[in-house]
Amino acid sequence: MIDPVVLRDDPELVKRSQVARGHSPETVDAALAADRERRSAISAYEELRAEQNAFGKTVAAAPKEEKAALVAAVKGLAERVKAAQQAASEAEEAARAAFVRIENIVIDGVPAGGEDDFVELRRVGDIPSFDFQPLDHLALGEKLKAIDMERGAKVSGARFYFLRGIGARLEIALMNLALDRALEAGFVPMITPTLVRPEIMQGTGFLGEHAEEVYHLPADDLYLVGTSEVALAGYHKDEILDLADGPLRYAGWSTCYRREAGSHGKDTRGIIRVHQFNKLEMFVYTTPEDAEAEHERLLGLQEGMLQSLGLAYRVIDIAAGDLGSSAARKYDVEAWVPTQQAFRELTSTSNCTTFQSRRLDIRHRPPLEEGGVGRTTPVATLNGTLATTRWIVAILETHQRADGSVVVPEVLRPYLGGLEVLEPAA
Repeated sequence: MIDPVVLRDDPELVKRSQVARGHSPETVDAALAADRERRSAISAYEELRAEQNAFGKTVAAAPKEEKAALVAAVKGLAERVKAAQQAASEAEEAARAAFVRIENIVIDGVPAGGEDDFVELRRVGDIPSFDFQPLDHLALGEKLKAIDMERGAKVSGARFYFLRGIGARLEIALMNLALDRALEAGFVPMITPTLVRPEIMQGTGFLGEHAEEVYHLPADDLYLVGTSEVALAGYHKDEILDLADGPLRYAGWSTCYRREAGSHGKDTRGIIRVHQFNKLEMFVYTTPEDAEAEHERLLGLQEGMLQSLGLAYRVIDIAAGDLGSSAARKYDVEAWVPTQQAFRELTSTSNCTTFQSRRLDIRHRPPLEEGGVGRTTPVATLNGTLATTRWIVAILETHQRADGSVVVPEVLRPYLGGLEVLEPAA
């Protein structure tokens, strides 16, 4: 949820953000009107409540012969108070609904437009070349007996798979490498719940335009997460955090689930776009003033991982219309996939400023210049993926050899018992 003070004081800023995202500026006018109605209704209710309290004292002090008439008047006033309270509740709900339609205010410099309007910031690494016809990751995975899509579909349906043998070991190695990098960077490791309550899913912004991507269990009214960001954001719900010693940084390891609604016909081969995968997600609580610097730090950790794995990649600044509702800025890191002759997203990192924390009521007490601490204020939240199943695609294709074997990136070898080459199964 955006800051209501910003909405009231600078509605044009909010309108520009909504337009950059491809939304109508009328959502801002509607929210302003709903906010005015809400404040007016609350004010009317509070005035009547004060009148009721004062009148109650008058009744208590009145002579016996006057009390009957006064009690009758009190009953009429009580009905008006009840009606005003109902009107205030309805106005609160209407304002909340209007505010939810406004997405996070994009940071200055974020490109306007949609999916194709990103800005490429840099390319790193050499595009791999081969003197043989390279195989795609699924063909390599089958040769290595590392990926089994056929039995995944038999057991669970389309877009499910088994990682077996060296495929399972490779993913665990990758995740452990990422976990070690996160520990070195001061993150607290977490294994998170994968089922969350509606208010947590709503609070992180995943029940908006992309709600069709989320699996819901109606009998329990719980949602399967598509990222441990959701559980990590809810971890400190309704709390006041101590950020005096710096940001709180968590690294959540979890299985993730996505329905991939609307992706029929896209990436149906292999493990690029699947319903279930594993992921190590970085999540940070920090002050709003430090959020942009923390965002660059998360991006640096992601780039360090890809560089150490010997992957060619590019970093792109995602356009406003392609951001999720919570993100004020998002960087994608896309690795080169040789058989597709294209960069494909491996990881992303988002600065959600105070949008999620306002919904989840997560605050801190900033220090005052003259000493002590001030009033509580919302924290900023950020997230970024440090490793996920999809990375196996780029690793296999980039480091393959003509005989179908794959050279293990040196940084992963200690996690695979010193194994240097993945050999095709006999």
